[in-house]
Amino acid sequence: MFDSYLKESIIGRAIKDKKISIKFYNPRDFIKAPKNNYKPVDDRPYGGGPGMVMRAEPILSAVEAVFKKLKAKKLVKLKAILFSPSGKKFDTAYAKKSTQKYTDIILISGRYEGIDARVQKILRAEEISIGDYVLTGGELPAMILIDSISRQISGVLGKYESLEEERVSSSEVYTRPEILKYKSKNYKVPKVLLSGNHKKIEEWKQK
Repeated sequence: MFDSYLKESIIGRAIKDKKISIKFYNPRDFIKAPKNNYKPVDDRPYGGGPGMVMRAEPILSAVEAVFKKLKAKKLVKLKAILFSPSGKKFDTAYAKKSTQKYTDIILISGRYEGIDARVQKILRAEEISIGDYVLTGGELPAMILIDSISRQISGVLGKYESLEEERVSSSEVYTRPEILKYKSKNYKVPKVLLSGNHKKIEEWKQK
């Protein structure tokens, strides 16, 4: 699910230029295979209810493998994140803070009805929400965090000025042509943007 996204555009270049590194760990790989090679990562929920719940053991084993690998690195500052609609709302400020405080981030993407709650308690992982809605799985939230956090890392965007949140910007932007003709009607660029008066342009953007 991640392949095409991670190979394209800014994120693809950042990985190629080694500005960021993304590795995948499949909990299923941490289950000892029985004779029939069936490796269940989920089971029925205690207390009843629909769907299945991801088991704690395979996820904890996968995270332990990450810990073991990172121990070889020096000055590691690690954070583990779980995705939940009831978690702390993710925003740009959180993305910026993450790059300042941590060298490595583990994103635990759940599926089915969710992840056994003991995973969060044992790892003390922070629960993060990307919005007040439910998704099929944690892959899309993980991609959003990868994108938003990566662009806060020096060199990923090329120029610091490319960070929209670091300059005066507006939700209204225009480019050529100056007059757009559509269905017998003219749509013009605001005159202030053509004035060359930078002070007035900045005031317009602030409004």
